[in-house]
Amino acid sequence: MKYEQIKEITRRLRHNATPEEVKLWRYLRKRQIEGRKFLRQHAIIYESIGNEHFFYVPDFFCYKENLALELDGKIHLYRKEKDNRRDEILKELGIKVLRIKNDELIDIDEVLVKIKNEFKA
Repeated sequence: MKYEQIKEITRRLRHNATPEEVKLWRYLRKRQIEGRKFLRQHAIIYESIGNEHFFYVPDFFCYKENLALELDGKIHLYRKEKDNRRDEILKELGIKVLRIKNDELIDIDEVLVKIKNEFKA
C-alpha cells in the first residue's frame, strides 16, 4: 500500500475510535504516564518494496519504550492466529506488544500499572 493510503487509513481509525480506545487515550495522551509519549493508531511499517509498504496499526504506540498496546474486544477471540502472527512480526522489529482485554478497562488503575510495568526503567 502506498504511504498516502496508509495515512488515510490511520486518520480514519483515529476518527472512529472504540469507546475503550477513547477511555484509555484519556490516560495516555499528553505524556501523563511517567512522561511517556504515546501515539494512537500509528502505522508501523514492517516491510517496503519500492513504493509498496506492509504495515500494522497498533491501537497505541510508545517509541521510547518500543511498546505497542492492543485493546482486545470480542472480535479478537476469532483472530488469535492472525494476532499471534502480527505480534511475532512486531517482536522481530524489537517491539513489545501488550494486549489488554476491553473488560480490564473497568479497573483503569490496574491497567495503567500493567502498562508502567512494561517500561524499561
